[in-house]
Amino acid sequence: MTYQGTEPLALVGVFVVVLLAVLYFDGSRAQLPPGPPRLPIVGNLKYLTVLGRPKPWHLFHKFAQEYGPLTYLELLGKPVVVISNAETAKELLVRRASNVSRPRMIVGNEYVSRNLNFIVSDGDIWRRMRRASEAQLGVKSLIKFEDIQTDEGILFAYDMWMRPEKRQENILRVTASAILSVLYDQPPLQSLDNPTVRLMDEYAHRMRTAVQPGANLVEAMPILDYLPTFLAPWKQNANKDFQIFSSMFLEKFEAVKNIGTLSGEQRPSLCAKLVESGPRHELNDLESAWAAALIYGAAYETTSASLAWFLLIMIQFPHIQQKAQEEIDTVIGRSRMPSFSDMNHLPYIRALMREILRWRPPAPFGVIYQSVKDDYFDGKMIPGGSVCIPNIWSINRDPEVYGADAHAFRPERHLSSDGKLKDEKDEGHFSFGFGRRECVGKYYANKALFIDITMILWGMSIRPAPNGSGQIVIPSISEDVGEGFVAFPPPFECKCEPRFEGAEATLKQARDAVLSAHGGC
Repeated sequence: MTYQGTEPLALVGVFVVVLLAVLYFDGSRAQLPPGPPRLPIVGNLKYLTVLGRPKPWHLFHKFAQEYGPLTYLELLGKPVVVISNAETAKELLVRRASNVSRPRMIVGNEYVSRNLNFIVSDGDIWRRMRRASEAQLGVKSLIKFEDIQTDEGILFAYDMWMRPEKRQENILRVTASAILSVLYDQPPLQSLDNPTVRLMDEYAHRMRTAVQPGANLVEAMPILDYLPTFLAPWKQNANKDFQIFSSMFLEKFEAVKNIGTLSGEQRPSLCAKLVESGPRHELNDLESAWAAALIYGAAYETTSASLAWFLLIMIQFPHIQQKAQEEIDTVIGRSRMPSFSDMNHLPYIRALMREILRWRPPAPFGVIYQSVKDDYFDGKMIPGGSVCIPNIWSINRDPEVYGADAHAFRPERHLSSDGKLKDEKDEGHFSFGFGRRECVGKYYANKALFIDITMILWGMSIRPAPNGSGQIVIPSISEDVGEGFVAFPPPFECKCEPRFEGAEATLKQARDAVLSAHGGC
C-alpha cells in the first residue's frame, strides 16, 4: 500500500540531509580551527573519556604538532578548543579576557561546592573570594610565615636524610604540614594520619571525580539536571558531600576565630586574617572557611608534585645538582643553614625552580575556560560557548619562546649571560596560568619550593637507591604519571647523603630545636 505525496516528501528529506551534511563539513565549519576528523552529531566523542585517563596532555601535545596552536574538537555538539602555544594563549586568555569565563560544572561546582569553589566558579562569589585570598597571599603578607616554612624545610631535610625510602610520604607531609600551619596555626604534622589531612584528601578526590570529563553524564546532557533528587543519585551524593565538607571547613575556621574572640589576640595565620578581613571583602564565615580550604587544596598536590620532580631531576642530572650546590656553597657556605634572606642571591637555584615548573608543570591543563561569544583568531572562528583548554604542557614547550631545545631541561635558559635572572617579574613559564585567573598562591608556592629545595641541596647529595629487588632503576625522564589534572613522576628510589662533615649534626640540632619550640609535637 502506498500514500500520495510520499515520494516528493522522501526526496525533500534526502535533500535536507545532504544539505545539512554539506553545511557540516563545509560552509562555516571550514572557518573552524583544524582538528581530528569528526563524526556527524557525536563529533569527537571518543576523546571525552581520553581526557579522564592518565596523561591526556600528551595526546593534546600530539594534536598541537599536527594541527598547530589551536586544535578543534566537538563533543556531542559542544565545541572544544585546545590552545597550545604562548602567544595564542596570551591573546585569547589575557588580552581578550573579557570574552572568556568559567565553563559550567554542574556536579563539582553547583552541587558539591554550591559555587563556593572560587577556583572553578565565576561571577561575584569568585571576585570576592579571590580578592580576599590575594590579600592574604601577597608577597608582603607571606613574610610573617617565613619562619614556619623554614622550620618545615628543616624537618623535610631531616626526614629525607633519615627515611629516604619514605620519599613520597615525606613530600606529602611537609607540603600538608606547612600549608596547615600557615592556614590554621597548627603545629607540624608528625604523619599524614591526621583528621584534617584525611578530610582534605577526601575533598580533593571528590572534586577530581566531579570535574573529570566523562565522569558525570549530566555534564554532557545538562537536561538531566532537571531530574528530581530522588531519581538522581549523583545529586544525593553531591548534596551530602557539600554538607560534610562545609561542616568540617567551618569547624577549622571557627576554631581559629574563637581563639581570637576568647583571648583577645590572634597568632598569625591566614584564617585569622580572613576573620579580620572577611567583612571588608563581604565574605561570611562559610565563604571564608571554603576560601581557606581551597587554598590548601590548590597548593597541596601541585607543590608536592614539583618537589617529587625535583628529586628525580637531581638524580637524572647530577651536573645540575653539583652546579646548584656550588652556588649555595659560595653564597651561604657550610657554617649556617639557608634562609629566605638568601633568595635574591641564588639566581641559579631560582632558575632551577623555574625550569622544574616549566619542564614538568604540576597541572598540565591549568584552568579551563569557556568563550562567551564567537571570536576569531588567525582567520579561524572560535564559537561562543567553546570550552577552551590551555595545554600548559605544550605552551611551556613553545619553541618560539624557549628555543629549539624547549624539550630539554636546562635552567640556564632563565639566566642572562652574566648569570642573573633574565626577568625578576616574569616567572619564566606559564604553569601559574594567565591573566586574572593566574594562580593566587604562586608566591607561596615559590617560597615553599625555594626553602625546601635549598635546604636539601645545602646539606645533602641526592643519589639513586636500589629498589626492593636490589636494582637501581632510574625512570625515563620522558615518563610521568597523571590522572585528571596533576602530573607526578613515576615511582623511583633515592637516598640523601650528608655532603660535608658536620652537616648531620647541624641538621639534627636544627630539627630538635624546631620540635622543642612546638612542645615536641
